[in-house]
Amino acid sequence: MKLAVNCLAVLGLASIVIAAQAQSAPLPPGTSVDQPSPATSTKSADDPLSQAETAIDTRDFEHARKLLDAYLSAHASDARALFDRGYVEDAQERDETAAGYYKKAIAADSKQFESRLALGLILARQGKQAEAHEQLEAASQLEPNPPNPSAKGQAFRALAQLDRSSNPDAAKEELLQALSMSPETPADLLLTGEIAEAEGDEVNAETAYRRALNQQPESSEATAGLAHVLIAQKKYADAEPLIKSALIPDDPALNTQLAITLNAEGKQNESVDSLEKLHAKQADDALISEMLAEAYTQTGAADKADLLYVQLLKAKPNDPALLTARGENLIRQQRYPEAVTVLQKAVSLKADNGDAWSSLAFAASEDHRYQLVLDSLSARSKYLEETPATYFLWATAWDNLHHTKEAADYYHKFLAASNGKFPDQEWQAKHRLVTLGK
Repeated sequence: MKLAVNCLAVLGLASIVIAAQAQSAPLPPGTSVDQPSPATSTKSADDPLSQAETAIDTRDFEHARKLLDAYLSAHASDARALFDRGYVEDAQERDETAAGYYKKAIAADSKQFESRLALGLILARQGKQAEAHEQLEAASQLEPNPPNPSAKGQAFRALAQLDRSSNPDAAKEELLQALSMSPETPADLLLTGEIAEAEGDEVNAETAYRRALNQQPESSEATAGLAHVLIAQKKYADAEPLIKSALIPDDPALNTQLAITLNAEGKQNESVDSLEKLHAKQADDALISEMLAEAYTQTGAADKADLLYVQLLKAKPNDPALLTARGENLIRQQRYPEAVTVLQKAVSLKADNGDAWSSLAFAASEDHRYQLVLDSLSARSKYLEETPATYFLWATAWDNLHHTKEAADYYHKFLAASNGKFPDQEWQAKHRLVTLGK
């Protein structure tokens, strides 16, 4: 696992927080005191439902709850009241209870936009993407009561958020629909950048993130997004000052990006320093620990890296990638018997990992387990092409097992492939060929 690759998984390009969308409105999505819905406009001010909605408007949720519970005891299938009751819970971050009322409202009126949208937002922030998508898509086909283009646009924006990585083409269309209903926001520019990245369009992604930064220069999300694009384009000299200008000590995305950038610029010691500070604050973050372990490895601190790998494997003892990384780190420490054991477990869990087989072959050779070398190289050959290094391992393993013909064949293959790049091994190969009379 290379540092730059590992980090991409934790950059987290700061998606719009869907939860905030649900909580920021003073009234339920699609409602307005100035534009009462047809369901309430004909009711008198002393009607219990109207009073409850007035209490919601003033955020007197306890009073609203009492009024709505009394109202629903006599009108159990009133979709509007069920939605209002769900919103009271939603506004106080009681997601499960709120979702229950929204579902009841939908059962009472399947065409009620407000409950579909609100339920979809809750499901989205709970990570139930398929269920959220179903509700939000249904909401996008309905109309708020009273008409509310901003609320309708919210449904399309939430859909675009869900689709931005898995279906960026759909996300683009959904965002365009939202923009046709309400003005563009800095959050829309962030989403535009994420969608463009998912499509591999780094130029438009960079443009979107720069526009977002022009509107909100202090936005760490826009900074992280732009830095991510610059790193992907290998524009490390541009990324480093950008990240440092916005760096927040506790921001994992920016600190991670800084570590990637410094590492790519050959500033490994600075990269380690950045990751150590981040790890000190987030010791339980597995990805940060993995990155720091690899950074230690690259700076020659294999012993420090091993301590981190041991801790990581306690949590995930059957992770082939972690096992391979630790096995390779043990090789750097010349702890070959331990490396063999760890790498054997890695390939038993993921047999198509050619790099792990390569490392196992090398560790086995250093541990003088020559049949294991041959077995490992044979398994590796199913997934990777031969290299001068593997030819040499084949040759020395056969040689130590006293298979003269096979050893000589592979020494010749090594010499043909090495082409002067490995002088010490070439001298050894030529010497052995003379000794073997080949």
